[in-house]
Amino acid sequence: MIRFAGEVFVPLPSGALYWRDLEALLVADLHLEKLSSYARSGQLLPPYDTSMTLRRLERDIVATGAKRVFALGDSFHRDEGTKTLLVEDRERLGRLVVQVEWVWIAGNHDPAPHALGGTCCVELAVSGCSLRHEPQTGIAGLIAGHLHPAARVALNGKSSRRPCFVWDDHLLILPAYGVSTGSLNVLSPAFAGLFNREKIQVMMLGRDRVYSVSRQRLVTG
Repeated sequence: MIRFAGEVFVPLPSGALYWRDLEALLVADLHLEKLSSYARSGQLLPPYDTSMTLRRLERDIVATGAKRVFALGDSFHRDEGTKTLLVEDRERLGRLVVQVEWVWIAGNHDPAPHALGGTCCVELAVSGCSLRHEPQTGIAGLIAGHLHPAARVALNGKSSRRPCFVWDDHLLILPAYGVSTGSLNVLSPAFAGLFNREKIQVMMLGRDRVYSVSRQRLVTG
């Protein structure tokens, strides 16, 4: 469990965060159509990331019984990604958006509103929390994405690096949910100044569960 801003959340191994009291699933950085975007630029990559990410999201909605989805920005890798969806991916997404209450929060990759259903907004305040794409200081109860956090831990001479949830008393950042996304170590300069290092908490994604990680175990790289 993650206790944040007076609320209780359930972190999932997929990188989603389930908000039980609101029956809401939070996901960040889906980056749908990322590989199709690369293919159009001449890189020969199979454009299957969108269908894989949507199937993962579909499973999480069913498993949690979520009635709402809050997508915290960069849901598409580029604005034009909303128009390049394969027919089957567009139909799958259409079914999901009708099935639950859906809110798309704008990110730096996909700032424009679109016509795929649901509600588009820049940020959202709900139950004492602020939902937006990019993290910043000075906003209590802020839940964000954007930085694709990962933790590298060292134990008994070995190390492991995995995407993670990271938070303190004021800010919670979700890992990237999309199957084709990269990650950034939480000890990298991009995270400098965002968290109180004495209160930072980390939960690392495993194959079937999420693991709490002591900040003393975190290493760079």
